[in-house]
Amino acid sequence: MGIARFATLSDGAVFEPLSSFKRQEQALAKAQRAMSRKTKFGRNWMKAKAKVQRIHTKIANARRDDLHKTTTTISQNHAMVCIEDLQVRNMSASAAGTVEAPGTNVRAKSGLNKAILDQGWFEFRRQLDYKTAWSGGHLVAVPPQNTSRTCPCCGHIAKENRQTQARFACVECGFEENADLVGAINVLRAGHARLACGDTSLIGASAQEPAEATIRELSCV
Repeated sequence: MGIARFATLSDGAVFEPLSSFKRQEQALAKAQRAMSRKTKFGRNWMKAKAKVQRIHTKIANARRDDLHKTTTTISQNHAMVCIEDLQVRNMSASAAGTVEAPGTNVRAKSGLNKAILDQGWFEFRRQLDYKTAWSGGHLVAVPPQNTSRTCPCCGHIAKENRQTQARFACVECGFEENADLVGAINVLRAGHARLACGDTSLIGASAQEPAEATIRELSCV
C-alpha cells in the first residue's frame, strides 16, 4: 500500500488512489471560510454549515464506494490475501511535538498524514478482512519492516536498495523493479511462509511479533 499507488498486487496489478479529500479540498476550504464569516448560529451560518457538511459527506461516500469496489475485486479473485500490518494511527500521528521539544519537518509530515488518512487504509483492511472471510479465503497480516528494501532474488536487505520512492535496485545482485511491486512480492512470500510454518496467529489479526522476518521466514519452508 502507498500514496502514489493506493495498492500494488504481487502480479503487477495496480489500484490508483481516489484521493477524494484532495479533490474536494479547495471547495471545502472555500465553504469553511464562508461559514466563518457568518454570525454563529444565525440562519446564514446554518446554511453555510450545511454546505460544509454536504461536502464532507460527498468525500466520505466517494472514498467508501471506491474502497468497496477495490476490496470486492481483490477478495473475489484471491483465496488468500497478504497485507502489511500497518499501524495507521502511529503513522499518521502529528510531528508537531511540544513547545519544549518541537518537531521537525512538520509541514511535510502533515501533508503525508493527510494523504494517508485520505486513502482510508484502516477501512481498506477492515473490508478485506470480512470480505475474504465471506468468500472462504484468508487475510494474513505480515510485519511491514523492510518489505520494500529486501531483494526478492537474493534476499539482500539494505536501505540503499531503494534510493528513490518508486525504484528498487539491489546493490548486491543488480535486480531492478518498481519498489511497490517488490514490496508486494515480499509481503506475499512472508504470508506464504507463515502458513507453511503453521503460524495462523496473524490470519485476520494484527501482527504482534517484531518483524525481522519477511523473506527470512522462508527458511523454514
